[in-house]
Amino acid sequence: MLKVLIPVDGSANSLRAVEYLIAQTPLFKEPLDVHLLNVQHAFPGTVRGVRAEAEKFHHDEGIKALAAARQLLDAAGVNYTYHINVGDAAESICQFIKAQNLDQVIMGRRGMGAVASMLMGSVTDKVLHLVDVPIVLVK
Repeated sequence: MLKVLIPVDGSANSLRAVEYLIAQTPLFKEPLDVHLLNVQHAFPGTVRGVRAEAEKFHHDEGIKALAAARQLLDAAGVNYTYHINVGDAAESICQFIKAQNLDQVIMGRRGMGAVASMLMGSVTDKVLHLVDVPIVLVK
């Protein structure tokens, strides 16, 4: 069974990656093991006494970001598991790929210009450099 990750941030680009997966699903002989991952940014610094509220906030925001992707997969009858992590997006995605022993990643490519991408980098670029599994980039 091919284990596939789709990082989802709620953007149109990440939804195109989900649509791509749905379109490709009939080409596989076996069902796919699909994982959706949303990574929430951690709050800066340490704030005492609000851990439960922060966890609830990250969970709720993650659910919102995953909602459209989940609806697409549900409508297509594709089984999946969703996950919400907190931290740096690229690092979290790479750690998740390794921890889950995933076979492939399908990601939307953010439409940043060449100069902005060179100065800031992108999550996609960082993931490309940090993992050893095939990555399909969807525009």
